[in-house]
Amino acid sequence: MGDALSREIHETAVISPGAEIAHGVRIGPYAVIGDEVTLGEGSIVGPHTVIEGPTIIGKENRIMGQSAIGTNPQDLKYEGEKSFLLIGDENVIREFVTINRGSAGGGGKTTIGNKNVLMTGVHIAHDCHVGQGTILINSATLGGHVEIADYSTVGAFTGIHQFCRVGAYAFIGGYSVLTRDALPFVKTVGERNQARIYGINSLGLRRKNFSSPRIEALKRAYRWLFQKGLKVGEAIEKIQEEGLDTEDVSSLIQFIETSKRGFVRQMSGFEQEEGGS
Repeated sequence: MGDALSREIHETAVISPGAEIAHGVRIGPYAVIGDEVTLGEGSIVGPHTVIEGPTIIGKENRIMGQSAIGTNPQDLKYEGEKSFLLIGDENVIREFVTINRGSAGGGGKTTIGNKNVLMTGVHIAHDCHVGQGTILINSATLGGHVEIADYSTVGAFTGIHQFCRVGAYAFIGGYSVLTRDALPFVKTVGERNQARIYGINSLGLRRKNFSSPRIEALKRAYRWLFQKGLKVGEAIEKIQEEGLDTEDVSSLIQFIETSKRGFVRQMSGFEQEEGGS
């Protein structure tokens, strides 16, 4: 468990002898750290938090109170097989967050990258893969096998169906229910078959230091893909003719071409009017 003098563990916390607690870790009152849990340097675990293993948590993570991390999958097919949760560095995990380990049917592990913010009440189910720099707002809920790409935002009280993907830099509006993939760089809002796209997330991209030419290329590609009434193949030809095949646009097209569940593509009324003008 390392040098006890370099760690700050409350006397009421329960730490398994099989846990690995690095230097500079702080563990609050009544926290329970189970067997096969690794806590990286400088991480903080709040009061009444439960962490079960096998779970590896990296450096400088802040886990607030009353969270349940690395618990068994909520999957009726789970039969106690060994599975894992891997969490990177510098994540903020707020109160009452629940994160399940993986299952045999999904590759056996749930993964979360670096510098994510998981706000109060977020649930991440088994075999999900969350990238880096994402924001999951209060009570956002991920079904099993969901993929959340880098720097995307999932709004409050949003539910994402199992096996769906959310693309990089996407913005999902609050109270949405997604049963199909959400496009990268795009704003998506709505419930199930009523979900709509609302154009490129320009404000969010500017906040992430996208240049004006990068954003404009995405906007022009978006028009060809969704506002001109073309088939995807036809739209891609037009994009290539205009020389819009930037890295961002290529990522958007690749996401579309690799979607297995289909993706949200119905435009809002405003977007339809814009496309027809």
